[in-house]
Amino acid sequence: MMGHENHSFTSDFILLGLFSSSQSSLVFFSFIFIIFIMAVTENTVMILLILRDSRLHTPMYFLLSHLSFMDILHISNIVPKMVTDFLSGSRTISFAGCGIQIFLSLTLLGGECLLLAAMSYDRYVAICHPLHYPILMNDYVRVLMAGGSWLVGTVNSIVHTAYALHFPFCGSRAIDHFFCEVPAMLKLSCVDTTLYEREAYVSGIIFLFIPVSLIFVSYVQILLTVFQMKSSEAQKKSFSTCSFHMIVVTMYYGPFIFTYMRPKSYHTPGQDKYLAIFYTILTPTLNPIIYSFRNKDVLEAMKNMLKCNCLH
Repeated sequence: MMGHENHSFTSDFILLGLFSSSQSSLVFFSFIFIIFIMAVTENTVMILLILRDSRLHTPMYFLLSHLSFMDILHISNIVPKMVTDFLSGSRTISFAGCGIQIFLSLTLLGGECLLLAAMSYDRYVAICHPLHYPILMNDYVRVLMAGGSWLVGTVNSIVHTAYALHFPFCGSRAIDHFFCEVPAMLKLSCVDTTLYEREAYVSGIIFLFIPVSLIFVSYVQILLTVFQMKSSEAQKKSFSTCSFHMIVVTMYYGPFIFTYMRPKSYHTPGQDKYLAIFYTILTPTLNPIIYSFRNKDVLEAMKNMLKCNCLH
């Protein structure tokens, strides 16, 4: 057993990735690379706008700036490695490199799950209890929400990364994925991982089912409040906003739940990596568009920033 464990600490893994060497893979690779550039640019612009414009110094945009930062880190943890592997033809990743990818990925996925729930609560208070909003979403609360998301996500990630990497990998070291993700790596372990899977399931309830439930309840309450409004314009706008938010939430949590809350025996080779595209690559690109760039305040802040740059 010790031999196996020593072996797993000194050997590299092989990431089979999303691409083969065919012509269609070049198109798919280009698409992924363009999405990566878009995601980093959109989220960076969003953070700069929130920092620069005093009208965006509100709890909602404070939480959004953290979401944007998480999205930049998350997609940057995965896509640059995919790009270098595709261009160099090498698909190896060291044990330490794999550990870093797992740690960052779980920290950011867990943190974002909690942050999205906090953002839905912010919208619920703003629309359903507007008079109490300054008290319920004061500076202390918003810092606690953002800091709590980072802290709880990090602690959870440390536990899962350490646990997942202590398993011996004594067979194939080829991970059928485009980055090191725990469910794909468990398939390579030659010991029983049932106990760990149970613990991961409990973690999934905390980070997935509870936030999803809170988000769903918040938006139901928002819609019920909106339908009581006299203005049909306000109803249409709120319904449109809620619909877009729920689409992004479904795209993020749906594949995430499907990947992390199924037993190892139900995972089919290659399936997880296509589901992971949604919550690792597509969602970071869509978040700024859905949550921010459709907002009048953000568009106004962008115009002001462009005016200032033109004047200088």
